Amino acid sequence: MSLDQTSIQPFIESERFVLRPLRKSDAGLLLQYSSDERVARMTSSIPHPLPPGATEAYIERALANERDEDIWAIDGTRDGGAELKGVIGLKRMDRNQSEAGFWIAPVFWNTGLASEALKALVDANPLTNAAMFASVFQDNPASAKVLTHCGFEYLGDAETFSVSRNSAVPTWTYSRKL
Repeated sequence: MSLDQTSIQPFIESERFVLRPLRKSDAGLLLQYSSDERVARMTSSIPHPLPPGATEAYIERALANERDEDIWAIDGTRDGGAELKGVIGLKRMDRNQSEAGFWIAPVFWNTGLASEALKALVDANPLTNAAMFASVFQDNPASAKVLTHCGFEYLGDAETFSVSRNSAVPTWTYSRKL
């Protein structure tokens, strides 16, 4: 039996942490952080309140051999930090492109963690993409700053449905050629 190419997900090192594939033992911290309304409201896909089993289902999708998104835990244990500080992912798109997405646990906000994680992911370019895209809600200028800090350029405005808000939310869309 051969492994599907999508099942291979590299570890990516940065100065302060390692981006590593999610594992089942991440469930506790994922549940704790993603249950926080401040996190859920800034993502399109995390419901609030978080229903039972959602965290385990998320991890199962992340570990599936055939998946359309690679998700990494931002793991700070190498330097004595938390095992999970947030997540960052790349969703495969057509034409050799992907869409980056991330969230950081509130206790680690304003520490440069998101910028360092995105920069590490861009530099590694694990899917060997020609371009990456990302969208942020317009009421989340901190994430927009992360994107521009990492070389993403503004493309335009759009809307994305937010599960936690149960509505379409205005977004800013960015791209980065690789």
